[in-house]
Amino acid sequence: MKLREPFTYFIDRSLGRGLVVEALRAAKLDVHAHDDHFAQNTPDAEWLVEIGRRGWVVLTKDKNIRVNALERLALVRANVACIMLGRGDLTAPAMAQVFVDALPLIRRVLRRFGLPLAASLSSGKSLRVLLADGEWLKPPKELK
Repeated sequence: MKLREPFTYFIDRSLGRGLVVEALRAAKLDVHAHDDHFAQNTPDAEWLVEIGRRGWVVLTKDKNIRVNALERLALVRANVACIMLGRGDLTAPAMAQVFVDALPLIRRVLRRFGLPLAASLSSGKSLRVLLADGEWLKPPKELK
């Protein structure tokens, strides 16, 4: 199953409520911040289920979602599309720019691959698809 367009984006608390949200809204996207819907301490495994139910795309810099067994399982069971920033040490303006610059590539991946979907976005403008149609890809599929 693939997500319907237009896509709605959910900004995980790891990216904050500021510049990333503002930059994506300035790009005319439908964007929701974590804190607008969930308490700060809501476990990822809980909010992932709700975001999957809503059919929203998760944008995050939280690498635990792809390495923590419970969160990986929640991501698959929730049937979400999750785009993870490969580097979490970027400044807020740099993170915002990476996501905005990658929007055409993100859309292409969302149109091409089915749910659940997980991909890692590099600051070099490539996207590594780690999970597609519920299958963990070995090796990941890299798109530029």
